[in-house]
Amino acid sequence: MKSSFYRETETKKALLGFIEGASILSMASEVRTFETRFAQWQKRKYAVMVNSGSSANLILFQGLLNAGVLKVGDRVGVSALTWATNVMPIIQLGMIPVAIDCSLATLNVSAGNLSEKIDTLQALFITNVLGFGDDLPRIRALCERKKVLFLEDNCESLGSVIQGTLLGNFSFASTFSFFIGHHLSTIEGGMVCTDDEVLYQELLMARSHGWDRQLPEQAQMELRMNFEVDDFYSKYTFYRLGFNVRPTEIQGFLGNCQLAHLDEMILRRATFFSQFNEVIAKNNHFLPLDLSHMQTVSNFAVPIVCASKELFYFYQKLFTDSGVEIRPIISGDITRQPFFKSLGSNYALPNAGVIHEQGFYFTNRPDLIPEEISVLIQLLSI
Repeated sequence: MKSSFYRETETKKALLGFIEGASILSMASEVRTFETRFAQWQKRKYAVMVNSGSSANLILFQGLLNAGVLKVGDRVGVSALTWATNVMPIIQLGMIPVAIDCSLATLNVSAGNLSEKIDTLQALFITNVLGFGDDLPRIRALCERKKVLFLEDNCESLGSVIQGTLLGNFSFASTFSFFIGHHLSTIEGGMVCTDDEVLYQELLMARSHGWDRQLPEQAQMELRMNFEVDDFYSKYTFYRLGFNVRPTEIQGFLGNCQLAHLDEMILRRATFFSQFNEVIAKNNHFLPLDLSHMQTVSNFAVPIVCASKELFYFYQKLFTDSGVEIRPIISGDITRQPFFKSLGSNYALPNAGVIHEQGFYFTNRPDLIPEEISVLIQLLSI
């Protein structure tokens, strides 16, 4: 990213005014307002904000354990092409991650990939990679048929649409990130969305020490009656295993500011991606993507998978020498990461391996200017 926020000057001025006038900077009304507005935008019933997208993954799994939906020892399918802290909470909370290969056409887990392992799983935590998804309606149907809990990490695909449905809404619950480099910046921040009231209440407790302070009044009363807790002791009574991963009012305020521009940011990113992908599709040095099933592609970075290692090294040097910052595609094949290797599991993940060894991505900021787009298109045309 070139800047911390979209429309940075006006956002910083607003932030200065908010800090100067705010009487509370710990989690309060700005966070609650952002949660409500984000849930409405995402078309979900409930949203719980936390201090990062990684924490969103953490409390999602803790909340599911606390609710009895999952249990220690359960096997959770994860995308082989994913971020480290999608997998780490599964390990940290005593479950077993099972890596599933991706499709080279979509960079995502397909129903075909999934069908090979679904009979061994209790849950699937899929990563919607860089604005893309595979056949999510089919994956959802497969999970329903096999009674596998379906979850989405949508940190990289806020605003993408398949068959009229926003990514993040195909599953029981989904997570989002508001880190600077993502679609909407609160500097650091994250969200969990769900339509399930029980999970929503478990998320509220898992976010804040396992206590009941943010619960609806009726839920508070029921807990206190069940555990025979009076008003005095309720202030420091802890009902569930939890953490302190609360956001601040500053993050909530920034979320409200940036949410006003989210549709504009998504439109610009989708427009820029379409321009880039048109050039990519014509260059046989790159593996083509199949996005024919997608109505909107909203990403914050454009992935390139080269047709060979030699071409990868060529384009890696070409982009770098031209002053364009590039990165590996997420964590590459997650099973090659040192922390995952320590689990001692062996996997055959040929497609994730190709992406790991032959892929990179470059920026798709909403504030790209024509000159920058021209440079990127020129590089992609070589």
